[in-house]
Amino acid sequence: MHRRTVFPIALLRVVAAVGANAIIGNLQQVIAVKSENFVCSTVFSPNESTVPMDTVLKQLVKVEISDIDDNPLEFTSVHFMSDNSRLATVYDAIDGHEFDSDRKWQGNITINLRFMGEAHIRTELLNSLTNITKTCRNILKLTIIRKPHAIDYVFTGSVALLVSLLYIIFGAALDLTILRTLLRRPVGPTIGFLSQFLFMPLLSYGIGYLMFPNSVDMQLGLFFTGVSPSGGASNMWAVILGGNINLSILMTTLSNFAAFGMMPLWIFTLGSMIFARGNMRVPYENITMFAISLIVPLAIGLAIQKYSPRTTRILMRLLKPASSCLILFIVIFAIITNLYLFELFSWQIVLGGLLLPWLGYILAWLLAKLLHQNAVDSLTIAIETGIQNTGIAIFLLRFSLSPPQDDLTTVIPVSVAIMTPFPLLAL
Repeated sequence: MHRRTVFPIALLRVVAAVGANAIIGNLQQVIAVKSENFVCSTVFSPNESTVPMDTVLKQLVKVEISDIDDNPLEFTSVHFMSDNSRLATVYDAIDGHEFDSDRKWQGNITINLRFMGEAHIRTELLNSLTNITKTCRNILKLTIIRKPHAIDYVFTGSVALLVSLLYIIFGAALDLTILRTLLRRPVGPTIGFLSQFLFMPLLSYGIGYLMFPNSVDMQLGLFFTGVSPSGGASNMWAVILGGNINLSILMTTLSNFAAFGMMPLWIFTLGSMIFARGNMRVPYENITMFAISLIVPLAIGLAIQKYSPRTTRILMRLLKPASSCLILFIVIFAIITNLYLFELFSWQIVLGGLLLPWLGYILAWLLAKLLHQNAVDSLTIAIETGIQNTGIAIFLLRFSLSPPQDDLTTVIPVSVAIMTPFPLLAL
């Protein structure tokens, strides 16, 4: 081709490209300006749902787009987004050409419910030409719960039954003579009481606040564990490690007696601050009913001790094996029936479950040594303080809270139960 002909063609192409870019740029500017007038509203029917996890939800949705300048919808799409993809996912999107002449769309979206908790589904309006995204009005609030199975009812009922039986044995095994002797100079029991119902609640509150600043559920789980009384397994460990078994049984008994007053006291005071942070109501009635329900088996045990010495001797021999079996049953059964909990395990949960009992051991031992207790009694006081009755914590959480909080918070006492024995095994 002649050189004189090539030059005008190349020039024409350059001018055409520049002009096209200018036109596209101007179009983008016009659309960007017009996009400010877009208004998107979404109506979910219903706008709140409580649904079981591991299911698929078909949700009816109405979307309406309105704007002043009557923008074309060729470059517009609507996307549905979850604020927590671990709990719920939705991949549906609507292209602009799917809207009717009134700029409305109605249909179902598919939401995969993956795990329990609270998730919110929102709608976003996207202009593909300008990459401008606008969030539509209104959201869908999902409360995702774990659908109860028959084994859950068996677990809850069996724990309630075993805890009641254990408290009957405590009442029967309470030696009033030893109790009076130790109470004449109650240095050891007083140290144990302060460690159990002052150190542990404050530790659990502080650790929960530091480790889970944005999770009220986890804070509650740790706090309910911290305000629980001493666990029955402490008597077994006192025997294994050469502690003072009489002091151990007395402290366990006093701890469980004191729990009737101390647990509600802490929950209704310091615990109410955690409930307030989560906009949750303190379950006064449930906690009071729980405390009363433990008084009855203790009274039965004391009555057996008074009127049936033979039965009392049998029950006293059952105290340590029954306590050990209860702890093992709760931990093993809780793991088997709640394997989903391990999906919640994080380094914070493991560390929180470790810090509560281990710091309890250390602080109680230091206080006992500071107050001139001998090595055996100091060890016993440390064991009694560090070992919490996680069974009571689990039962209280399930009894007091509604789904999904009752399931979510159970992971904390399970973590504490797993972490508690390691220092004792090392000893």
